[in-house]
Amino acid sequence: MTNKYIWFDIGYTLLYQQREQVYVQYLKEQKIEMPFEKIEEAYHYADKLFMREYPGVLGKQSSFFYHWYLGIVNHYLELAFDLESQNRFIQKGIQETKPYWLPFSFTKDVLHKLRQEGYRLGIISNWDESGRQLLDYHNLTDYFDNIIISCEVGVEKPSKAIFEKAFKQGNTTNEESIYIGDNYYDDVVGGGKVGLKTYLINRFRDQGIEEIQYPYIIESINELPSLLKEENVYF
Repeated sequence: MTNKYIWFDIGYTLLYQQREQVYVQYLKEQKIEMPFEKIEEAYHYADKLFMREYPGVLGKQSSFFYHWYLGIVNHYLELAFDLESQNRFIQKGIQETKPYWLPFSFTKDVLHKLRQEGYRLGIISNWDESGRQLLDYHNLTDYFDNIIISCEVGVEKPSKAIFEKAFKQGNTTNEESIYIGDNYYDDVVGGGKVGLKTYLINRFRDQGIEEIQYPYIIESINELPSLLKEENVYF
């Protein structure tokens, strides 16, 4: 299994934002109570809508789209606010929440298990220069043999070129690799251009991706170690 690679996206694959916590703070200011899981579902819905209808927008500076994005979250929750003032509150909360990106509780354990199984691990992610900083900050960098960040290689998913660069750097192939990500249109479609099997993460199973008929859907990377054994996935 020398060159058997598992490649990962970063956002909502290894790390998540504390965005729901900030939204809850805003609701408290408005004297509104809402189940936390419902807020999680609203953000999930907004993510999937943007991935489907507005590819690439979520990777831009939030000033380009966040009023719009918040409007989708609010609509899902059947709430209405002045978006200008709400966005100011949310952006201030984001800046004050340190760190804003956190590893899932199982991230390090899963990566450790996979390395023990003999897999080589890599990153293929659309991210700016903060990508490596986040991996370093959370002591994740050393788990990976190769890290491919779009801003560093000048190409991003779903272009097949970023996957080809990863294969070349990892001295591996599509047949010796699988990919894990949460964006069907970047990760599954992009990986498909190079014949790369991709597991799609969707925390709420088919919610938000009802238009997709795809067999390889998991709720999180926490399923991977047992899944790979059960399916005897040695590529």
